[in-house]
Amino acid sequence: MSATTGLGPILDYWQDVWQRTLLFLDALRERGNTTLAHNALAVPHVLSFKAERVMDGRTLPRPVNYGLARIIPPDGKLPDPVKRPFIVVDPRAGHGPGIGGMKQESEIGEALAAGHPCYFIGFLPEPVRGQTVEDVCLAEAAFVAEVAARHQEAEGKPAIIANCQAGWQIMMMAAIRPELSGPILLAGAPLSYWAGVRGRNPMRYLGGMLGGTWLTALAGDLGNGIFDGANLIANFESLNPANTLWGKPYNVHSKIDTEIPRFLDFETWWGSPVLLEAGEMQWIADNLFVGNKLTAGDLRTDAGLRIDLRNVQSPIIVLCSWGDNITPPQQALGWITDLYDSEEELVANGQTIVYTLHQTIGHLGIFVSGRVASKEHGEFTNCMDMIDLMPPGLYEAVITEVDEDTASPELIQGRYLFRLEARSFADIRALGGNSAEDDLRFATVARVSEITQGLYRTMLGPVIRPLVTEAGAEALRALHPHRVRFAMFSDRNPMMQPVKALAERARAERRPVATDNPLLGFEKAMSRWITDTLESWGKLRDMTIEATFLNLYGAPLLQAMVGLGPQDAAPRRRIARDLAREATEARRHAELEQRFEHGGILEAVIRALIYVRLPEGAVDERGFSVLRAIRAARPAEKRRSMSELKTLLRDQYLLLRRDQARAIAAIPMLLAENEEERGTWLDALRRVLAAPGTLSKAARGRLREVERLFGAAPEATPKAVHVGS
Repeated sequence: MSATTGLGPILDYWQDVWQRTLLFLDALRERGNTTLAHNALAVPHVLSFKAERVMDGRTLPRPVNYGLARIIPPDGKLPDPVKRPFIVVDPRAGHGPGIGGMKQESEIGEALAAGHPCYFIGFLPEPVRGQTVEDVCLAEAAFVAEVAARHQEAEGKPAIIANCQAGWQIMMMAAIRPELSGPILLAGAPLSYWAGVRGRNPMRYLGGMLGGTWLTALAGDLGNGIFDGANLIANFESLNPANTLWGKPYNVHSKIDTEIPRFLDFETWWGSPVLLEAGEMQWIADNLFVGNKLTAGDLRTDAGLRIDLRNVQSPIIVLCSWGDNITPPQQALGWITDLYDSEEELVANGQTIVYTLHQTIGHLGIFVSGRVASKEHGEFTNCMDMIDLMPPGLYEAVITEVDEDTASPELIQGRYLFRLEARSFADIRALGGNSAEDDLRFATVARVSEITQGLYRTMLGPVIRPLVTEAGAEALRALHPHRVRFAMFSDRNPMMQPVKALAERARAERRPVATDNPLLGFEKAMSRWITDTLESWGKLRDMTIEATFLNLYGAPLLQAMVGLGPQDAAPRRRIARDLAREATEARRHAELEQRFEHGGILEAVIRALIYVRLPEGAVDERGFSVLRAIRAARPAEKRRSMSELKTLLRDQYLLLRRDQARAIAAIPMLLAENEEERGTWLDALRRVLAAPGTLSKAARGRLREVERLFGAAPEATPKAVHVGS
């Protein structure tokens, strides 16, 4: 063997590395050029769907930089006018709009595929000077009202999908205007900002480690009244140094022949930070992330109305993940136990909450991943009407793949079976959370923040603001490291001019190295070592931050200095009583007392259906498919609207919870005037109950009891279910 032959694997490897490096530099060049061109647009977004503007928030009485657009279906197929419209709201948390519809497998794509009219709420890169968070909430309310007015024939109010930051904003809107919207899906949205578990959620310590929100005020002043969203993106990136500093770039470099298109698509969004009004950002930092005032009921509108999330009348769906280190499950779900003491209180308020926990997906993947879109978002879209009809309570959505053992597969839409299982508050608390002592630490941070913020506003702010000019603020934003790292690899940099030609030659002569090349194996091993090292450093950093936070803000002296003490660590209800709410609930209970023996055969059937299913503790889409088919087969003049069915289901469920024995004993009275229809409706009841498969022993016993009340002989086995029967 010659020396040249012996060097073959080495030469092959270094040729491959050289070509990959040139192609990687060219990808960075394309990224920079694309980002600069994208940011130069008047209305930059990354939507892959055509859209037409419906409303411009700048024309509203309280103008904002938000807008409403109608999504045009790509295949020209008109949506079903009877299906409820969907509204997707993207987060304004540093990045630009469009991520909810960046590709076909997306939130918007799934809604369009299911035949729903679809709308999008986006925003411009620069705010309207002086706009506030409340102004944005009022604008979103106007947008939702406009969509509802355009689809009055739809069987259901608009469903809203709100991503990340948009989630808490839409919840505020729904608390202020509860009559407007249908089900609200919160994807990776934080509502309980102090919540988390030790060792896993370092971002919640940020406010304390910075000494409060005075740096937010400083950033706003240096920006001449504008807060740069690039600062928020930098915070996100700092959470995972292994991915930011090595994992993401190496993934592109090592898969240069296949990864560039996906990389460029995502980076167009990631590299386009937007601006926020400094007052908006300060309000968010003070009242939410440090103050945690949303679920405490401590926020009020300009008119003095308390923003109480218990006012939200729509079903609330929470999609969160154990892999999310920005909005962990505790922050996505902890608000439930902040607002309510028990499931009974939740039900009494008429609230329906559904949640699902993904095991691994990260924060961005919750509303970006195609797999999450085709599974979780697809199933929520297909089963939104079912969720809207659910009685009040807490449920977990369990989504499983259909296999050969699944009963009645013809009643299931798509590849997955959607099932809702009843849950208790113990399930939410089992996710983990703060001790009373840890809550006291965060309360101490809030007090410290008020002090440092006051000192800054009094002593430093008046010195800085007169020195800042608009030109200086623009220059500061242009020199932000996040923007510089995109621009420095674009064609604006003269040193990048040879890269394009060299990359074209490398692409033409591309010779990937063999997968069994020993040097390639060594490269991958080194990459794993670098990743592990950075991950270890990140974990050590997070442990240090957590230990510092816990010791500093747990110090009795500091707590005493801000007016807190051990007595403030006692468990307490976070939100105040609402006498008007309690009076309304009392009236509702008094009205229910009169409805046990009131109604007709439909009330009897719904009451019986809920009664039989109660021991199962779960429902799935198959029973709803049969129920929907039965409703569709009824003459139009006898068909109840979905809104009427929702009220009917809720009332019958509450009657059974109030006095089950009395509610069941009253069924013959409800059937008294409909003897000729009993058999037909009982058969329909059996079909709905049989759809999910074999009933439990307890449910079968209840069905026999119901059959006797209907005056029919019990069936040994429920009939097979066919939608068309």
